[in-house]
Amino acid sequence: MKRAFLGIVPARALSGTLSNSGGIRCVTLAKTRSARSFPRTSAIKELDAILLGDDVDAWAVVQSAIEDFAQELAHVTRRFLKTKAWEKTERIVVGGGFSNSRLGELAIARAEIILKAENFKIEMLPIHQHPDDAGLIGALHLAPSWIFEAHDSILAVDVGGTNIRCGIVETRRKKAPDLSKACVWKSELWRHADDEPSREEAVKRLVKMLKDLTTKAKKEGFKLAPFIGIACPGVIESDGSIAKGAQNLPGNWESSKFNLPATVIEAIPQIGEHDTTIVMHNDGVVQGLSEVPFMKDVRRWGVLTIGTGLGNARFTNRNGKGER
Repeated sequence: MKRAFLGIVPARALSGTLSNSGGIRCVTLAKTRSARSFPRTSAIKELDAILLGDDVDAWAVVQSAIEDFAQELAHVTRRFLKTKAWEKTERIVVGGGFSNSRLGELAIARAEIILKAENFKIEMLPIHQHPDDAGLIGALHLAPSWIFEAHDSILAVDVGGTNIRCGIVETRRKKAPDLSKACVWKSELWRHADDEPSREEAVKRLVKMLKDLTTKAKKEGFKLAPFIGIACPGVIESDGSIAKGAQNLPGNWESSKFNLPATVIEAIPQIGEHDTTIVMHNDGVVQGLSEVPFMKDVRRWGVLTIGTGLGNARFTNRNGKGER
């Protein structure tokens, strides 16, 4: 079966299917709103600490903040659910650092209650994987299934407006063929926003991270697939260019003269003894793909990712609930 995506970008053409988990259809909408209304990671940690403390007055203030965040999340979600692309969505998972906190869990649960009171039949949950890992693990679902017959791991990249994260993702297919047990074995993080690099410097650093991880994987005895999955903000065109939505990245990533998959494949033409293949997709989509193994019981589901921007993707299990 084939999975159809908007903007799958093979740096080198793949024959056959790009599906390893069944018939999935995905659509994305432009980012509708800045994530400024949601708290930053440092603030989330402080607010979580207050929820666990004994200061009643501070706790009451945090409860008020949770309500504000929930109302904002409900507002954004409501706008999506009223669009044709998101109609009949049954479940939404929320990713990004906001979801990885007690504060986020409470705000997500409260947003669901608000929407259900307005007769929206929707379930809202934090993303299953740690938000830092979801954008890497989701890259497994960009790879063709046959590539895992002889390999147990891939290289993955999650490019964000603040950070670039690269990692080695283990499939763990022997434990779970549907990739529900996949995990990040090792990752490297670069907070590029602090360094303010040029585009060329950013790509050079990204390539170095991938090469370092490749060396570590080889020493550890991993059977690394000749595949790199990249999650990147913006509207990804079929040739690997970015049409729009990359304004938070260092330099001009939307230039017609720049192609990230082609640049990376030039620097890493082979992994092991095989030619490298790269697939790049929107970062919200890739985070959502990490949820594929956990969405067998619904037909239509979506993801909202709260980070430097607010990403989204809506998926349809084409074969119906529980079918692969």
